[in-house]
Parts: sequence; C-alpha cells; structure tokens
Amino acid sequence: MSNTIYGKSRRGRLGYRFAAHTPQRPADFPEAYLRRGSIGLPEVSEPQVARHYVGLSVKNHHVDKDLYPLGSCTMKYNPKLNEEVSALPGFCGLHPEQSEDDVQGALEVMGSLEEKLAIITGMDAITLQTAAGAHGELLGLMLARAYFDDRGEKRSTVLVPDSAHGTNPSSANIAGLRIRTFASGADGRVDLEMLRKELNDDVAVLMLTVPNTLGLFEDRIGEITAMVHAKGGLCYMDGANLNALVGRVRPGDLGFDVMHLNLHKTFSTPHGGGGPGAGPVGVKSNLEPFLPVPRVVRREGCYEFEYNRPKSVGALHSFYGNFAICLRALAYITRLGAEGLRKASGAAILNANYLARELSSLYPIPYGQRCMHEFVATGEPFKSHGVRTLDIAKRILDFGFYAPTVYFPLVVPEALMIEPTETEGKETLDRFVEVLTQIAREAAETPELLKEAPHTTPVRRLDETAANRHPVFTAPREA
Repeated sequence: MSNTIYGKSRRGRLGYRFAAHTPQRPADFPEAYLRRGSIGLPEVSEPQVARHYVGLSVKNHHVDKDLYPLGSCTMKYNPKLNEEVSALPGFCGLHPEQSEDDVQGALEVMGSLEEKLAIITGMDAITLQTAAGAHGELLGLMLARAYFDDRGEKRSTVLVPDSAHGTNPSSANIAGLRIRTFASGADGRVDLEMLRKELNDDVAVLMLTVPNTLGLFEDRIGEITAMVHAKGGLCYMDGANLNALVGRVRPGDLGFDVMHLNLHKTFSTPHGGGGPGAGPVGVKSNLEPFLPVPRVVRREGCYEFEYNRPKSVGALHSFYGNFAICLRALAYITRLGAEGLRKASGAAILNANYLARELSSLYPIPYGQRCMHEFVATGEPFKSHGVRTLDIAKRILDFGFYAPTVYFPLVVPEALMIEPTETEGKETLDRFVEVLTQIAREAAETPELLKEAPHTTPVRRLDETAANRHPVFTAPREA
C-alpha cells in the first residue's frame, strides 16, 4: 500500500456520518460555479487521517522532538501557552475586513507589541507589517532609499562584510541598490581600516549582523556606526541574532538607524514550513515618516489604522501583517518580562559556550575563544580521511538530532555553525557532544559509514541539486 493518503483510500469509506438531508441550492446561485465531477478527496476514516498525519509528523524533525542546533536560525522552542492564547475565540475568529470598532482588542495587541519591541530594541517606531526577516530587510532598504530621495541625495551603495547573510545582497538588489562587500578582519569582526576605505558619499547603508555570523559581538560597534554617520550614511542591523542581545544590549543605543527582528528567532513564534512568519522593522525617528501604511495609532482612547502618511513607502503586506504570529510574540514577551528575557539570552550564550568548549578539541573553532549564542566550528581536519562536513551533518541525523548549518559562513572552510538555544538542558547538550565525539572517531576508523549516512532516516541521501532544481511536490494518485 502506498504511504500517501490516496493510497489508503477505499471507495465508499467515510470519516463522518450525518443525518440524511437534501441540500438546497439558492435559486440565484450561478450555474458556472456548480461542481460537476468528483472533488477528488481520498476516502478514508477519521482514525486513518489522524494516524497518517501523526505518522508524517514523526518522520520530520522538529524542536518538540529533540535538539535543533541550526546556526543562524535560532530554532527556539514554542511554549504551548502561546498557542493557547492565539487560539482564543476573540483572536482566531477575526476577519481582516472587520471594522476597527469591532477589533479593538486586536489593535491593542498590535499597538502594545510595537511599544514593547521599541523598548527592547531602543528604536523609536516599529511596524509589524513585514512577514519575514528578508521582507524586513527589503523594507529597511526601501526606507533608506526613500529617506535619501526625500533629502535630494543620490546614494546607491550598500556595504556588507564578507560574512553577511545571503539575503542582504538580494534585498539590496530588489530595493534598487547595489552591494559592495568588504573583507572582515583577522579576528572575524569588521576591520575599521577596511571600512574607512570603503566609505564614500555614495554609501547609503552599512548592513551588519550583530552578533555576526561567526557568533562574535562587534566590540567596536560604536566606532563603526559613528564612521558611517560621519559620511552621511545609515546603519542597518540584521536582527537574525538578536536572541543573544535581548535584555542586555539595545541596537538603537549602538547607533543603528533601522533593523528587522525575526519573531520566530527571538520571541518563540513558530518557525519554518514556509510561514506564516513575521519580521517587524524598527526605525529611529528620522525614518519613521516613511514606514508602510497603515499605521496603528491611538486617538481618544481608541485604536485605529492611519493611512494619511504622505511620505510612506506604501503597503508591503495584504491587510496589516500576520496577526497570530505577533500575538504569540506578545504573549512570550509579557510572560517573561524584562528579567526573563535577560535570563533567556544569558542561557543561550551559556549553552553555546559550553558546547564550544566541549567540542573545540575535535572540531576546531577558527574565530574567537568565546562566542555569543552560536559558534562556527570546522570539519577541515576530517578531510584527510575523505570525510566532508556534509557527511558529518548527515551522520548526525542517525542519532535523532537535526544537523547544524553547514558551509556558512563562507569565511570558515567546511563550516559547522552550531546554535543550541536557551531551552536545552545540560543532559541534551552532553548527548550532542557524545554523538559528535563518536562521529569524529568514526571518521578516522570507518569513514564509509559517514559517506553513506544517513542510515536510519525515512529518506536516505538525496541528490540535493536535482531536488532543488526539479522539485516534485505531489505524489501520483493511485487508481
């Protein structure tokens, strides 16, 4: 029998049974909209449906199942209380075209979250409209372009270090700007002299990830942002790694003019699967007039949408944004409070440094003796056995863990980018160390075991290039 739901279908089998009735079609219902054939759904019982999808869920790895150390992605655990809050009838039953008078609670949620995110980041204004981090990057650069156009300045260059996230160049290109990359220093951080050479009157924005993609804090960030401002440019912070800073450092206090936040990476909302996501953007007051419409404002004790903003770049999302994701983030922030958020970032840093210390003798860490919330090790020593980082990552899957990010950032050869997050206990981290220690031993003694991994997963090693270029999203239906 096929593993697809259609393969389990049997003609005449039902998952429901209601009292017999004859549906009445409205007299004015257009003939063109009437269905004339089978709808094509599988005919299965309710237990079969439940077991099928539960079975699929355990084939996939997820953060509820075990450690998900995907560096740069901050695969945080999603507290179930946040799910319960988002499922409350007054929230989950909303329709985006309800009148403002009828959704005051939802508007208050959005207004309250904007206020809290502004406090956390040190920014003057927040928009929740953007649907993901890359969407936030695009908006941030659109705001910068609108800002310079409003001032009559023609600037077109965006500077990024060589360890920047790959979405940074893409976002700049879509925004009509061009990227110029500069080399990092020997310590993996921004080289001030190199930056000084790159700065000129055409530079619109410097984009930095803080901590950077090597898991290192830019300890001269005040000098960096001051240099850019002195040349008339703006500073953008990619907030992908904000989980290491919350409650400790506010990007707005470091000199950043604009940034995006990933609610899934920092405030525990669901992550992956194609969405929905949310990537709020925070700005200083000089960029606030250009934020997208509508804006949530409070007047005379009531919340409303404001559209009359002449300098706005326009709308970037249908209606306002992904409300249920924002609601989950507000629940997380409210429950933890300032001290709880500080403890969370501290635990993330502690866990990453513990793993780095335990693993560095087998998997060298080229940059930095201490990291923030993540670190980048290298599998370079295992190449002498014919083993690559990809082989190590595939073998990790056999032990029930997800693999770390591999081959990024490019400045580290055979990179293994590891981020444990704050909710993992010492027992889980020790199991991960034991697994990587065993894999290091296997690489020397039985390298073919790694080259043929994974061995225990539902799907073995794929032709990943072909899978990406020629994806097949549906299985053929059985007759």
